Amino acid sequence: MYSSADISVTPRPLYPADGRKLPDIYAHPPELRSELTEALGTFPLFHFWGPRADIRSTQWIAECARRIYDARRPTLTLVYLPHLDYNLQRLGPDHRDIARDLREIDAVCGELIEHVERDGARVVVLSEYGITPVSGAVHINRVLREAGLLQIKAEVGREMLDPGASEAFAVADHQVAHLYVRQPARIPEVKQLLESTPGIESVLDEEGKRAHGLDHSRAGELIALSAADRWFTYYYWLDDERAPDFARTVDIHRKPGYDPVELFLDPKIRFPRLKVGAKLARKALGFRMLMDVIPLDASLVRGSHGRLTDDPRAGPLFISGEPSLLPEGEVDATAVKELLLQHLFGALPPRVTNATS
Repeated sequence: MYSSADISVTPRPLYPADGRKLPDIYAHPPELRSELTEALGTFPLFHFWGPRADIRSTQWIAECARRIYDARRPTLTLVYLPHLDYNLQRLGPDHRDIARDLREIDAVCGELIEHVERDGARVVVLSEYGITPVSGAVHINRVLREAGLLQIKAEVGREMLDPGASEAFAVADHQVAHLYVRQPARIPEVKQLLESTPGIESVLDEEGKRAHGLDHSRAGELIALSAADRWFTYYYWLDDERAPDFARTVDIHRKPGYDPVELFLDPKIRFPRLKVGAKLARKALGFRMLMDVIPLDASLVRGSHGRLTDDPRAGPLFISGEPSLLPEGEVDATAVKELLLQHLFGALPPRVTNATS
């Protein structure tokens, strides 16, 4: 949204004041929104993320990309097809059902690729990460809380994270967590605490962040990387009965970190479809309701990503229909932009370095 791209389409739900979440998209130019919705139907938001996420969202996105390509002929089209994000995290990459997912995404990609290649387009298939097996989670904010560094406030019997009052808190994202430490003098203390925590492989300080190219102005004072078979939750409560109400819902805005457990229905619910149906009926009648059907069991997650994979074959891929444009060996993530420009415009001239004396 709001980029310099001439054309953009992205999922963007509507949130009326009555508490509903309505599937929708944001599009630029604005008229594209109604054009796509009329042609393709409402974007299948609840098949894009959450317990019902499946191939339908990917199919909608691919058809959207095809229609825009045919009608507007953009110079460069970037298309995100999310399907492999789901069961690779739910089940892990070694599960037998992943073969079915691969066939489904292969069919969608194949149709889109063949369609644009008939028109002479160059195609790149790019993944930004590879998902590897995990067998457990690190509750990094609970570690900080038990050390007296994390501040909690009670609200109507629930516990809420109070980041501004915390000496340190973590924003977790898969196998990476950014640690924000209020007082610089306490950074070594927090670093030592995390380095002694089982499941944490390394903790990057300023020097470590520079070495990994992660010394961004908005990065945490420290960055923690999990062990290969672990991932980081955002959980900060010590008693599930006091977890915030949004913890058991699909709510990417309120949770202070990524939550792949949103891909599951709570296995403790005996009749999940009946419970969901009853809640939807309540909503249809105009009552507010909480779709609290997500478990709080991080052990359900079987795949994650973020750290550099031990085996490069488990990492991201750059596949091109123009192999002559690819370098020998691995492709650095920082080289992707220039490679895409080469696919667009051919070989680029050497970079010119301006020097002054």
